[in-house]
Amino acid sequence: MKSIRDYETVALDDANDAVVIIDQTLLPGKTELISLKTGEEIWNAIYLLKVRGAPAIGVTAAFGIYLLAKRMETKDFDVFYREFQKQKAYLDSSRPTAVNLSWALRRMERVCLENREKPIAEIKALLKKEAVEIKEEDIRVCKAIGEYGLGLVKPGDGILTHCNAGQLAACKYGTATAPIYLGEERGYHFRVFADETRPLLQGARLTAYELFSSGVDVTLICDNMSGTVMRNGWVNAVFVGCDRVAANGDTANKIGTSVVAAVAKRYNVPVYICAPTATIDLGTPTGAEITIEQRPAHEVTQMWYREPMAPEGVKVFNPAFDVTDHDLIAGIVTEYGVAREPYTESLREIFNRKEKEH
Repeated sequence: MKSIRDYETVALDDANDAVVIIDQTLLPGKTELISLKTGEEIWNAIYLLKVRGAPAIGVTAAFGIYLLAKRMETKDFDVFYREFQKQKAYLDSSRPTAVNLSWALRRMERVCLENREKPIAEIKALLKKEAVEIKEEDIRVCKAIGEYGLGLVKPGDGILTHCNAGQLAACKYGTATAPIYLGEERGYHFRVFADETRPLLQGARLTAYELFSSGVDVTLICDNMSGTVMRNGWVNAVFVGCDRVAANGDTANKIGTSVVAAVAKRYNVPVYICAPTATIDLGTPTGAEITIEQRPAHEVTQMWYREPMAPEGVKVFNPAFDVTDHDLIAGIVTEYGVAREPYTESLREIFNRKEKEH
């Protein structure tokens, strides 16, 4: 039987000028691959969460800007670059919190600028090469995060996760689920608790779905049950992903993560943030400077219901993310090791290690 993990989350169909994604808004009831060909289709897919998760968004943006550049009919670099910048700014506006989006687009822009003396056809080929490398790099990064994360737990442990930082949020392994998948391959037999993650239910629709279909021992819980499973002693560690890490170690992740971290602190359960270095933004001093995306009210009041479940016209506050303060975090797991307090020092050391290896 085919598992959801047998599908590619994001793929390039260069022959048909399309980015192919799994439409995650239809999961778990229906697995449908859709082709994105225009800038508007790519923008909408990111904004409407058809593709989501910081790494997967970055890969989608890289493939997308390559395809949009591929169609630009000019041999003049200045004309090409002006249009490239216009499309880059447009795609970048789709989700303001996930740093991977702007990171991937900046990488693609750098290819243009570093090769401006070359023919446009050659620049287009180099853009494709860079986009493919961003995807391949994501797979390597997630596996490395999994290896480091696996060293923080032991066989048979209970692990709680929030939202979806699984393969559906990346290209393979995921970030927060990478230790779980590697542990499953090696006989660790983790017991996983997946928060449903209101209001968009990524934990119920996506994490529980992909873990269950992969044979992992997973139990779905409502968001407000995390304290109970921790008090019962069923959870030994919390692994979550994130969309941006500030220089001081504050992290922005799906709304509700800060609540999980505060509860975990009460019950002495370590919280680990699984973050590729592409998600770490040393230019943002603290979590207070992170822009938090505000989502439409209907996601809370009626999206999952046959009839609206709230009074018509009631005010709704629906931030997509919250900030978890660094003092609630036991470690930030990257592809170059685990950063710990003080994060202003350890995160810079992670980047120093990255520069040495490159």
